[in-house]
Amino acid sequence: SAGCDVIDLGMVPTPCAQYFVAKSGHLKGAIVVTASHNPREFNGLKAIDAHGMEMRREDEESIEAIFFEDRFHAAAWSDVGSSRSDDTAIPRYMEAIEAKVDAEGIRKRNPMVVVDPGNGAGCVVTPYLLRSLGCRVLTLNAQPDGAFPGRLPEPTPDHLGDLMRVVSEVHADLGIAHDGDADRATFVDDKGAFVVGDKALALLARAAVKGRGGTVVTPVSTSSVVEEVVRASGGKVIRTRVGSPIVARAMFESGAVFGGEENGGVIFPDHQFCRDGAMSAAKMLELLAHEGKSLSALVAELPQYHIKKANVEVPVERREAVLAAIVELAKGRKVDSTDGVKILETDGAVLVRPSGTEPIFRVYAEAKTPDRADALAEEGVSWIKKALGHR
Repeated sequence: SAGCDVIDLGMVPTPCAQYFVAKSGHLKGAIVVTASHNPREFNGLKAIDAHGMEMRREDEESIEAIFFEDRFHAAAWSDVGSSRSDDTAIPRYMEAIEAKVDAEGIRKRNPMVVVDPGNGAGCVVTPYLLRSLGCRVLTLNAQPDGAFPGRLPEPTPDHLGDLMRVVSEVHADLGIAHDGDADRATFVDDKGAFVVGDKALALLARAAVKGRGGTVVTPVSTSSVVEEVVRASGGKVIRTRVGSPIVARAMFESGAVFGGEENGGVIFPDHQFCRDGAMSAAKMLELLAHEGKSLSALVAELPQYHIKKANVEVPVERREAVLAAIVELAKGRKVDSTDGVKILETDGAVLVRPSGTEPIFRVYAEAKTPDRADALAEEGVSWIKKALGHR
């Protein structure tokens, strides 16, 4: 109705749509209708630019202003754009992933994998991709259903009890879970234990820089385990504010070889500059094939950092005031203010920051012992409650 020609890709994972745009060479961008990891009562729009990257927040706000102020163009009847379907996006995307991993190495190992797409868009890609890579695949919640009857879309341990149980019972090599639009992947090891996102990120980052060095980009919320293993493998780390679009653009500008966040959102720039759940799954399988070890063994070999996270509800209208109060409470401490307030201690760190997608403040704490991580997390939560006026 605005005069644009439209291509309808149907139901595809967000990174599949991004790949389609990035490799087209002529498309101006895309709109993906998704609530991502949020529950079924929510929906949303992801705006993708001509490079296949999520748009900068300021560009999104410009589009929102045009819409809400009724400044958008309506075409005359004779200038209305065309609309057509294209069913090539998924096969092209899957072929691209296969071309970027050691498919033969994975096939030789012939791993057993349990995949839980959570009834989201990953249903139409990941099980088929992994079978093509020679995996023996079992699936849970693999029928697309926007009501998400199997589990909540966020692929966190409290939602993945069935996946962890099945991986353990069938003695699988790996469990993989996606969020609603499959731009993220989280993992369950061969013992049925959830792999904390920072540790999975550290393993993938180490593989990316091993033997070639390079830069890894990750936000301030990520554990120091990533920095430690990357430096030991000859790479360096750039820290950014939280948010995959921010990480992706920093990678684009710095020529990074790898990047990602602790929530399962991982970016492989040789493939595309956006987080990609199916690519993460394939790369983890490649890593296991090359290392010749189980995932539980690889995780056990990592430097031990204990991580504790918490969320505190904060009304959106109080967000700025609460953050300002926390800044005051942190005076006199060693602080990293890249994003929110991160207190740096000799034996750990705690980050407190407002969520960009929900009316909450997030607390990320890490230390060398579980008790110290718990104490730092409790301190972060107490700051938020004090700032809210709670005892």
